[in-house]
Amino acid sequence: MPHMLITGANRGIGLEHTRVLLSRGWHVSAACRNPDKASDLKALDPGDGRLKILAYDAGKAGAADALKAEVSGPIDILFANAGVFGPNDQSFGNSDFDAITRTLQVNAIAPLKLAEAFADQVAKSQLKVMALQSSRMGSIADNTSGGYYAYRASKAALNAIGRSLSVDLKPKGIITLIFHPGWVKTDMGGAGGTLTVNECVEGQLDLIARANPAMNGRFFHVSGEDLDW
Repeated sequence: MPHMLITGANRGIGLEHTRVLLSRGWHVSAACRNPDKASDLKALDPGDGRLKILAYDAGKAGAADALKAEVSGPIDILFANAGVFGPNDQSFGNSDFDAITRTLQVNAIAPLKLAEAFADQVAKSQLKVMALQSSRMGSIADNTSGGYYAYRASKAALNAIGRSLSVDLKPKGIITLIFHPGWVKTDMGGAGGTLTVNECVEGQLDLIARANPAMNGRFFHVSGEDLDW
């Protein structure tokens, strides 16, 4: 039975990935900060043992290793999906050291620690995919409007990490995919989004299903378009 481990699984894109893959017969290890409060996630449980809900706080040191102790067996897709937008005011002159540091911890360092913790289990699977939930706002070439210092920096760092992972994990047969999910109607994206959560997830899962060495280390729009770094 194929197996996905996904973080940030209690809402939005992570919740929909969990729903869709459970409907396809997958086993899903769904990680979130507060499992006891994850009512929407619990409601997806088919009751046959295929859904395992786990505690994981991407902002805490040691979280990846603690999660590793709870997840056994091969992992076909490791999806580092958990993320934060950062402080409300990210304009020039209003930078908050602690808030920017936390944004970098959650959005960039935590996915790296997940990769380090689970690389061997991903390598033992059939698909061997690591997916990173990035953003077009992490593209330096695409930044023509400035601002959003914490979020942009964290996603640019994640893109660099993903690119390095694609090199370092290639000998293990692992394919690293870096995603911009599009403008999605979620709590973070807002009601003005141009994609539903399901459209985003179906697009990402289609890219994952087609993963091959030629896609390793590339930055993809959910549409399949390559994005500039």
